[in-house]
Amino acid sequence: MRNVSRRSLLAAAGASLAAPAARASQSGTQDRRTRAFEVRLECALQERDVSPPNQVSNGDEGLYFNKLGNFSKGLPHNDLGEVDPGAYASFVDAISSGDMARMEALTMGSPDPRLQLKLVNPFAGLAFDLEGADSDSLTQPPAPRLTSAEAGGEMAELYWMALARDVSFLDYDNHETTRAAAADLSRLSDFRGPRVQGQVTTATVFRGLTPGDLAGPYLSQFLWRPIPFGVQVTDQRLRTMAPGVDYATNYAAWLALQRGIDPQTPEKFDGARRWVRNGRDLARWVHIDVLYQAYFNAFLILATPPDPSDDLTGGGLGAPLNPGNPYNSSRTQIGFGTFGGPYMATILPEVSTRALKAVWRQKWLVHRRLRPEAFGGRVHNKLAAGAGYFLHDDLLNSAALSRVKSANGTWLLPQAYPEGCPLHPSYGAGHATVAGACVTILKALFDENYAIPNPVAASADGLSLVSYTGPDANRLTVGGELNKLAANIATGRNFAGIHYRSDYAQSIRLGEAVAISVLRDQRLTYAEDFHGFTFTTFDGEKITV
Repeated sequence: MRNVSRRSLLAAAGASLAAPAARASQSGTQDRRTRAFEVRLECALQERDVSPPNQVSNGDEGLYFNKLGNFSKGLPHNDLGEVDPGAYASFVDAISSGDMARMEALTMGSPDPRLQLKLVNPFAGLAFDLEGADSDSLTQPPAPRLTSAEAGGEMAELYWMALARDVSFLDYDNHETTRAAAADLSRLSDFRGPRVQGQVTTATVFRGLTPGDLAGPYLSQFLWRPIPFGVQVTDQRLRTMAPGVDYATNYAAWLALQRGIDPQTPEKFDGARRWVRNGRDLARWVHIDVLYQAYFNAFLILATPPDPSDDLTGGGLGAPLNPGNPYNSSRTQIGFGTFGGPYMATILPEVSTRALKAVWRQKWLVHRRLRPEAFGGRVHNKLAAGAGYFLHDDLLNSAALSRVKSANGTWLLPQAYPEGCPLHPSYGAGHATVAGACVTILKALFDENYAIPNPVAASADGLSLVSYTGPDANRLTVGGELNKLAANIATGRNFAGIHYRSDYAQSIRLGEAVAISVLRDQRLTYAEDFHGFTFTTFDGEKITV
């Protein structure tokens, strides 16, 4: 796992902990309180002995006096949308200080405090935790530089994703926009999306990078199937947005957003509830979700047995547990508080908060990468106002730009949300890091090789579910569909215009590292004969934790 490791994470996971450390407390010969202290101390010593990695940014912050490549939304900006350098310096100093008073003294960009959008939780990156790796023991590689071919390719993809928001996933093979997107992305010199024989195709466009992402429908089965929740059931139709409505395509509106002025623009909704069937629906899903919601839903679908007597849903999948679960072969016991349903349900939010602390440290303390919303302003001001920015020709020559200009009158990146991006930096991505953490936990809990029966897809209008009958219909596995779920949720934010492909690709790996560290720490505490969970990482490696 490139640069997202602690103590060579995968090797350490494979050579994980020996016999369960908690078992000695069952003999009655050792004081329980002393043993509890020893377990906690052993875990703390393991974490203390981690050598912190170098935290390295892409260097853009030191390169540009006007901070062209860095996040600054909410601070004072000039008419080109460039941050005031003094305000930016105070902002960085206040974040690094950990001093709430200095944060409260920052000069913000809105002339009316009542309309000022607020920065999102910079101090979460400074918080400690009592389980799993400390956030400073984890890292991400430098983000692509503002002027790089990779960054240019990522922005070109986002312009195409904005243009394709209303295209049904079922129509990607035949729709002119997605066919043009695949052709344009194929010509880029450093585009890192999936390809077939060197080409981006309509079957790979906008998809994720992990095992399972290219199989079956664009969307994971876990975003379509009904969710059994005890005696209740929820179908996954959502209140989505009206087609064709984008935001921040007007320059004055865009500039106000850079200054953190709340537009107070109501969202425009579709008149019907629909199953997710296109990028706009997916962007809506990840706008107001509870961050671990998709994975808790997946847990309920996986854990609930099928019920043929339920004529509404047929129950859940009743997927088999990971072969490493110590209760699989027990004659007299089942798991509950450990290795059973309540444990599985609660470890998902448990790992999510640790993932957020880890990625917030990367966001605020290391990278501070500008959002695509601001990058779109750089593109517009270069093309419309002759601003002397060097941006890669791969982006400037993308056919997507002329289409956006023709549709909106500017080269700004159309946003799916009235408020544009949230007020925290782009890299890493919170949704993607939580996705990586929670999907890793689910792969540790369930048998990732189990084939999902009777796969479905949303109809082109999103008003019904239809059977998926593609040639790989019988090869959609739990592991592959969980990987796809992580990609869908992470890149749903890309469809909204607020994250880049590398934000997704590196942040799911960061989340995976967080989850592995939590599983390893918890292994110290078990009394069962437990020899570890074996599963496949996002990079396709089998590990045991």
